[in-house]
Amino acid sequence: MGYTQQIRVRYGECDMQRVVFNPNYFVYCDDVMDCWTREALADELRAAGTTTDLHAIGFDFMLKKTEMTWFSPARYGDVIDVRAEVSRWGSTSFDVTIDGAVEDRPVFEAVITYVSIDPESQRPAPIPDIVRSAYERDL
Repeated sequence: MGYTQQIRVRYGECDMQRVVFNPNYFVYCDDVMDCWTREALADELRAAGTTTDLHAIGFDFMLKKTEMTWFSPARYGDVIDVRAEVSRWGSTSFDVTIDGAVEDRPVFEAVITYVSIDPESQRPAPIPDIVRSAYERDL
């Protein structure tokens, strides 16, 4: 179960050491979660008359905590295969493990805790069943 996306490293994402500047790995994780969420919930969003507004289905989420382990560098022009999957479900929070590799060489692993929120109050809210089901499908 999970989601896979390829990300090509662009020149501007690299530092003076000619490798991906560390904070950009978090940007990659954020992009993967955004794409996965919108793809996984596409039917529900269309039924609500939108393709992007999670609030239309009564859901949103915020990052609570992130940890990243770096294994080896990614460089300009590399294609990073990024795989994300939910590794823990709570009542109002969930963890997503995101692995990145260039070919078969591990580059990074991130574990991110997200909190499901009520879009209006921005307070923690139970994770909707449609969201759990959507993330549990392979895409």
